[in-house]
Amino acid sequence: MPPRACSGFGPCCGRTKPPALTSGPLSARPAPSAGGAAPCSHPGQGTSQEPAASRQASSPAKPARSPARARARPTCKLVPPALPSPGSPRPSRLSPAMGCFECCIKCLGGVPYASLVATILCFSGVALFCGCGHVALAGTVAILEQHFSTNTSDHALLSEVIQLMQYVIYGIASFFFLYGIILLAEGFYTTSAVKELHGEFKTTACGRCISGMFVFLTYVLGVAWLGVFGFSAVPVFMYYNIWSTCEVIKSPQTNGTAGVEQICVDIRQYGIIPWNAFPGKICGSALENICNTNEFYMSYHLFIVACAGAGATVIALIHFLMILSSNWAYLKDASKMQAYQDIKAKEEQELQDIQSRSKEQLNSYT
Repeated sequence: MPPRACSGFGPCCGRTKPPALTSGPLSARPAPSAGGAAPCSHPGQGTSQEPAASRQASSPAKPARSPARARARPTCKLVPPALPSPGSPRPSRLSPAMGCFECCIKCLGGVPYASLVATILCFSGVALFCGCGHVALAGTVAILEQHFSTNTSDHALLSEVIQLMQYVIYGIASFFFLYGIILLAEGFYTTSAVKELHGEFKTTACGRCISGMFVFLTYVLGVAWLGVFGFSAVPVFMYYNIWSTCEVIKSPQTNGTAGVEQICVDIRQYGIIPWNAFPGKICGSALENICNTNEFYMSYHLFIVACAGAGATVIALIHFLMILSSNWAYLKDASKMQAYQDIKAKEEQELQDIQSRSKEQLNSYT
């Protein structure tokens, strides 16, 4: 009879089946059989002299896990993030881990560059108009008193009007300095609110009303400055006529001839002094001497610069008007979107509350 092959377990191979796992303590489990098993003989091989117990003793014993411990495994629950309530503030977009360069870029993103350019243009235009206009008016009074109206009572009203205009210039400069800063601050507020750079975005009906008031006030000021621009062109036209007349007198065709004394300028026709003012009209070489004075030269060029400053102020106010109109529209749309998001967040919060209550009731039933 041929020898039986080894099946892997049994006394023939020196290995026995491990005991079945039980739920009792480790001391109560049956120990594996340590008796000397007969060596397994195979054809063509020698007899194994190492007992099974010594082989089991040489290998480290692995502690067995209890079925209760094997079944108790940690489980992971996916908890959805809690939605913010409609009245809770929004977290700021500037994270504390953001570097200095990123913070600078973020802050520069909230600068209203259009309002900044309009403010600089408005300040420059108002400064040119007020400064140059004030000095040019003083020079005009000096020219009138010295050459066109020697009697003080003839140009007394004109002197009072010019003095009043100089005080008005002081008021215009002060008002537009303050108004430009207010519009620039409003641009900063609106840009930060629309881009939501600094946490919670919240706009009220009062804020939108103030923005609309700025739109109306800027429109009125723009129309008024159009009139100022046209009014500032009148002295430029008067001085240009006098200067062109002097150029005709200096020309080679008329210089040194008898017809030079017949070329005159009557300042009374412009209505700035009465018709009974003396002399009121300057002709020939006397007119040429007036054109060569420093007062005439400075007043003429300062009136030109003042007119250019008034034009720059008109452009700045038109620019401000476009900016304020777009900002008001952005605020209006953003407020509607904010109201929609608040209603949506409130509905989602109520839905979560209903689902949690239904789960609690279901768990209580089971």
